Amino acid sequence: MFLTAPVSTVAELLGATQSPEEPGPRFNIAPGQEVLTFQNGSLAGMRWGMIPVGRVNARGRPVMETIINARSETVFDKSAFDGVGRAVVVADGWYEWTGRTRRKQPWRLTALDGSLLFFAAITDVWEAPGGVSVKQVATVTCEPNAEVKEIHHRMGVLLKPEDIPLWLSGSEEEARELLVPLPDGTIRIEKADDIDWAGA
Repeated sequence: MFLTAPVSTVAELLGATQSPEEPGPRFNIAPGQEVLTFQNGSLAGMRWGMIPVGRVNARGRPVMETIINARSETVFDKSAFDGVGRAVVVADGWYEWTGRTRRKQPWRLTALDGSLLFFAAITDVWEAPGGVSVKQVATVTCEPNAEVKEIHHRMGVLLKPEDIPLWLSGSEEEARELLVPLPDGTIRIEKADDIDWAGA
């Protein structure tokens, strides 16, 4: 994932009432790092990846792996997601890789019209050791549209700007209706060989 647009621009577009400190362009945001999120009318940084302390699966067993993505088909049904909130992760685009290990080809995916992307996400708060509260988020994924299907079997649920309020505060039934891929022909895919992954 990456975000090069100024936070002030994002705040103006979304009508956010407050904005975090301007971090500057970020060309490669990895799981475990902070992403820009929109929730309750405000922008805030949250850790990408939900540490599932206290969460259990349908069999009552603890969930051990950090949750980076939540499948749209089960996000409202799995007990591991009980009590989560909803948020939007803002980005200019994201990356996928194809090919064999050590010879993988990176691809950059962006909106065909160059607009920002708004990923549907779920969120909660991890009470870390030492009494530190960490806001954390996981993006929601769905089946890919036609162009993304060529390189990956899943894609993030990308919301239209006008659908953001419904995702954030609509009923579960209304939110489920939004968990679909973008229409075909709306995503640009290009090789990302120009990225210095070590220094990004």
